[in-house]
Amino acid sequence: MSLYTEWKQLVVYFVKTSGEDEFWNEYASVEEKIMPEIIRRYKTNIKGKLKDLAEGFNVSVISFVGFIDGINSSLKKPLDLEAITEDSEIEFDIDFEKLYINMLQAGTEYLYNLPEWNLIFGKDKLTELKLTYGDTKTIVAPKKIGRNEICPCGSGKKYKNCCGK
Repeated sequence: MSLYTEWKQLVVYFVKTSGEDEFWNEYASVEEKIMPEIIRRYKTNIKGKLKDLAEGFNVSVISFVGFIDGINSSLKKPLDLEAITEDSEIEFDIDFEKLYINMLQAGTEYLYNLPEWNLIFGKDKLTELKLTYGDTKTIVAPKKIGRNEICPCGSGKKYKNCCGK
């Protein structure tokens, strides 16, 4: 069984026995150990064997696989999670802008408000990223057609006498 499958089974078991809130609290504690260090080391790609990296961040191998699952979509070259073993060579080549926006989307305030982000992005850039994220959530209502306007179907008739009947 792959480590990724073990991770998914652990999540299901944890949620069933302790509840979803307790799972997210536990997972957040893992992220809080790893993420500040990854951000501080943004100039270098973090790489090494999975088990060595997990040990270096002081988390279990399975928890580290869960962390990788969480940031995988922010990697420039996403990893094949099913193929990862303890001896797999892992390299985090992270797109930090994408990671920040993904954290905004996930609503993980404890991560996107880390002071370490200021090492990578200035205050203006962080504001710009937040605005970019906000734009992706904006829903624009379609323009309503007035009953006396020309019908958009191209008939030349008023909307009320054509498609608006």
